Amino acid sequence: MIVPPGAHAMPLAGPVPSPPTGRSWEELMALALEQARAGESQGEVPVGAVLAGRDGSILASAHNACLALNDPTAHAEILALRRAAGRLGTYRLGGTVLIASLEPCLMCAGALVHARVDGIVYGAADPLAGAVSSCLEAFALPFHNHAIWHMGGVAGEACAALLRDFFMKRR
Repeated sequence: MIVPPGAHAMPLAGPVPSPPTGRSWEELMALALEQARAGESQGEVPVGAVLAGRDGSILASAHNACLALNDPTAHAEILALRRAAGRLGTYRLGGTVLIASLEPCLMCAGALVHARVDGIVYGAADPLAGAVSSCLEAFALPFHNHAIWHMGGVAGEACAALLRDFFMKRR
């Protein structure tokens, strides 16, 4: 992994950062999976996201809503960032961690950088469009003005199984 000087990007094999106060990564991923299942029940690709503050508070949660909103940017991560920014009255979301059931795409990775999120924890890797470590290491690009640490694989099999089952039913 290429990490620019001063960056805090963390490879998958790196040390596990502490979860927000009073929470576990597994508990937070369970909330993201609940969101993913809610999206699936509406015909959306089952991806869920939760934005947590350092104190363990849940600032926002969302699932994919591209179909419902006729919006290609309505990914779970983007919607969670929008909701938290509206709730807090600022788009700068430092001191937060996004927990997503699927590795973010390039669009979502860019939004996380611009929102100044501290870190991203995701479940399943995305070998087709993952921009954290699978297809691109977007957080390691040298021109970013904010560094984000990342960790993948939390409840990875459950997250991957949900997506696999969804697409198998569609075929």
